[in-house]
Amino acid sequence: MSKYKSLWEYVQKSGSKSFKLTFDEIRDIAGIPIDHSFLNYKKELTEYGYQVGKISMKEQTVVFNKTD
Repeated sequence: MSKYKSLWEYVQKSGSKSFKLTFDEIRDIAGIPIDHSFLNYKKELTEYGYQVGKISMKEQTVVFNKTD
């Protein structure tokens, strides 16, 4: 089971075409802080109908986009 599964499920349930979460919001949802391994795990999100868009280190945000 992925350590980001709860985040992927949250993103899927949002139903939004595109939206942004802060690193703090991701930590609250996933129960763990976002770290460099996120880059390896992000490909799992496609199974939930979304993909990771822009990751901004400056703003500390991640954009999620629906794949349809």
